[in-house]
Amino acid sequence: MLKLYNSLGKKMEEFHPVNPDVVNVFTCGPSVYQRNHIGNFRTFLFEDVLIRYLEFLGYKVQRGMNFTDIEDKALKEAHRKKTSLRALTSDNIETFLGEMQTLRMKIPDYLPRASEHVDDAVRIIGQLMKQGVAYRYGKNIYFDPLKFPGFGKIYGLDMTQWPSKKIRFHRDTYSGLRWNRGDFILWHGCRADDLVCWDSEVGSGWPAWNIQDPSMVSRYFDEPLSIYCGGIDNLIRHHDYSAAILESIRPYPMSRFWLHCRHLFVNGKKMSKGAGDIIYVDTLLQQGYAKEEIRFFLIYGHYGRQLNYRDEVMEKSANRLRTVRDRIDEISRKAGAEIEPEEIRSRRIETTFMEHMDNDLDVKRAFDGVASILDGISPERLRAEEAAAIMAAIRKIDYVLQVLI
Repeated sequence: MLKLYNSLGKKMEEFHPVNPDVVNVFTCGPSVYQRNHIGNFRTFLFEDVLIRYLEFLGYKVQRGMNFTDIEDKALKEAHRKKTSLRALTSDNIETFLGEMQTLRMKIPDYLPRASEHVDDAVRIIGQLMKQGVAYRYGKNIYFDPLKFPGFGKIYGLDMTQWPSKKIRFHRDTYSGLRWNRGDFILWHGCRADDLVCWDSEVGSGWPAWNIQDPSMVSRYFDEPLSIYCGGIDNLIRHHDYSAAILESIRPYPMSRFWLHCRHLFVNGKKMSKGAGDIIYVDTLLQQGYAKEEIRFFLIYGHYGRQLNYRDEVMEKSANRLRTVRDRIDEISRKAGAEIEPEEIRSRRIETTFMEHMDNDLDVKRAFDGVASILDGISPERLRAEEAAAIMAAIRKIDYVLQVLI
């Protein structure tokens, strides 16, 4: 039985989908005001492994992932580059989709852009204002968390520390892992220097970041999600904001499970342009690493723990994968092409893999367990049918890992 660590409740829980016929999953997609680096892809690859493992277990999965192509940082970057917001974000989306393919990632069923769902955001804002949960202040519209019972439940926020004085936070994002104890923005009223504005029932402007995910979830999913995923940064503010918005207008929870992937650091520090240590997928490709080796490095550490990139760690990881792939190649040559697999011979590989993957997607132990079994095999002593059975098991688990064959 698959167990996952649920940020909502802070404990391991057996996974039972809301709808047994289809597992609905929404994953916070990339901000596309700039190119995504390997730290971003660590989170997206964790989500890819999750989706693939659910399918491995026999579930039908329906996944949505958004592109954040409207936000204050995107407007600032487009202004700096003297280009349109659409041109800036479209280029980065095209690069992102290409790198998804490079890393053998499944393309989600829904890939909406926030800019395509402004009407949905306006509709939700109108409902929130009618309920008195949201209000206009100047040209902007804000959400009052004190009007939503249970606010902060995903993070576990101590609401007794909430200030009595009204405070409003007008930006989409704020640096640092801290809570802004105050009202958060839903709608940016149009300013003279804004590159884009929409005329709508709530005024001229554009939807703030925190209303965008709820607007897209409401469009594509008409029941609670089984799983909502994102990076650990989203656990501070963003996911509680999203849940408060959508649960204010729907009579059921936004999601049953909330999963969060920890950061990838470089040499013990967060990547930054200032330090010149941003690493992209093609940075590693140009250094001679295969796409499977890059994927392997990013999925090998448990998603719930911080991953630290160092050159020597990357090389060690690549060598580890090469050794296992070489052994699999030897077994594959022994198997031939026409032999009917003997499933009994492959059972240990599959059960070892599932034992660890069922424990909160522990890819490292699952891979190491399978590698240990392969280490104990002498390919030259295998009968063809034995080798074929082993290869059948390897192909099955590699649907999830996408690094072995």
